[in-house]
Amino acid sequence: MNSSSYLSQLSRRGFLGSTITGMAGIGLLDLLGRDLRASELGTDVSTWSPGGGKTHFPPKAKRVLQIFCPGAASHIDLWDDKPELVKRSGEPLPGEENMLSFQGKNGNLMKSPWDFVPCGESGKRITSMLPHMAKHVDDIAFIHSMTSKTNTHGPGCVLMNTGHAQEGFPSAGAWLGYALGSANDNLPTYVALPDVRGEPPNGKANWSNGFLPAKHQAIVLAAHLEIRNLRRPAEINDGEEAASREFLRLLNEQHLAQNPGDSTLAARAAAYELAARMQVSAPEVSDLSSETAETHKLYGTDHENKLLAAYAKNCLLSRRLLERGVRYVNLYCSSRASGVDGLLNWDAHRTLKSDYERHCPIFDQPTAALLSDLKRSGLLEDTLVLWTTEFGRMPTHQANTTGRDHNPDAFTVWMMGAGVKPGVSYGATDDFGRRSVTDKTNVWEFYATVLKILGYDFDKLSWYHNGFDRKITDVHGRVIDKVLA
Repeated sequence: MNSSSYLSQLSRRGFLGSTITGMAGIGLLDLLGRDLRASELGTDVSTWSPGGGKTHFPPKAKRVLQIFCPGAASHIDLWDDKPELVKRSGEPLPGEENMLSFQGKNGNLMKSPWDFVPCGESGKRITSMLPHMAKHVDDIAFIHSMTSKTNTHGPGCVLMNTGHAQEGFPSAGAWLGYALGSANDNLPTYVALPDVRGEPPNGKANWSNGFLPAKHQAIVLAAHLEIRNLRRPAEINDGEEAASREFLRLLNEQHLAQNPGDSTLAARAAAYELAARMQVSAPEVSDLSSETAETHKLYGTDHENKLLAAYAKNCLLSRRLLERGVRYVNLYCSSRASGVDGLLNWDAHRTLKSDYERHCPIFDQPTAALLSDLKRSGLLEDTLVLWTTEFGRMPTHQANTTGRDHNPDAFTVWMMGAGVKPGVSYGATDDFGRRSVTDKTNVWEFYATVLKILGYDFDKLSWYHNGFDRKITDVHGRVIDKVLA
């Protein structure tokens, strides 16, 4: 993948223009596809919500920010300190001396290229490559014992985002939009912000509505997405446009009355109305120039590293979306596999050190700034923040390389914010980070816990589909109580 085509669009003007058109454009270009999906469901998506958005018990959070790092960000090089791995680096992995993993034979144990350093009052040790994130460790609940059912990026990303390794299931953001409903009539309930370097593996399946009503799919907003001809002609004034929309609304109501139960018409009318409203709201929310110079410096939106600046703008945009009532924001840092391992994502098969010295600075400052901004604005009091990736990496090096192969048996994710117990570490891997061994957990328990924080019983939030009451936790689930405040 050639990132230069994306970088050429990273001027302030280009970013604002393309994000505005990207947000509204999906409401304009994907309507027919959404309408068809709604028709197949046989559901009036313009009016339906589960119990009016009521929760099963009092919620601790009312919105979610999920930060996703595609490529399988290495737990043992970022979050999971392993002194024994340092001590025995260069030796064979005990009991798996001839291990074959995703890309073949592994070499000996390989320590992280960077020291782990104590951070915060808790002394939690994370990599020295994340000095900005180090300031937040006392507010984070780390889950060090995650496991995956797949060692392949596409299914792994989809599993982490939907609870199922196969495409066609609703994403977590779609489930929460279905459960909570909209908190803003002029912006989407659910927004996905792919990295400027490209979409994650399996692309839109990561934020799909699956078999839920079509309105629960994420609206995609990205700096490199450009859809032209969004703005109204200059010769049409506010009054004329308002009158036109009111007349169109009356026509839609009459037509719907003549065709009761036609979900295609209902979905089309609702989607066009949202797209029209977004012509007003999207420019405002996307106008980062209204932020102070201090805020821009905090995030790094004008950083000389253009990839860092692009991700920083998406981080700042995430905060603006959350404070304006968007329920669920998926923020991605890196893209799908590019054919050059580790170049555009965290998939460091061959050159771990140079790859992560490229990615860590891009991730570190903007993400830490977003967390600080949520905290100082008070948004963190009712916002749940999640950091996820699809699986971990091996403690050994791949044969004849200085990289690490895929490891579905152990990785780290974390939570922060509303409803989360700060400064805790749940679960553990073995001495080398090869396998999760203490309080072993999985994506279903992770989302059961997320739902609990948002006020939902994971076993009761379901949708009847093809003879089954489908859930994000599938037939599994258990709340990880030890990370709850």
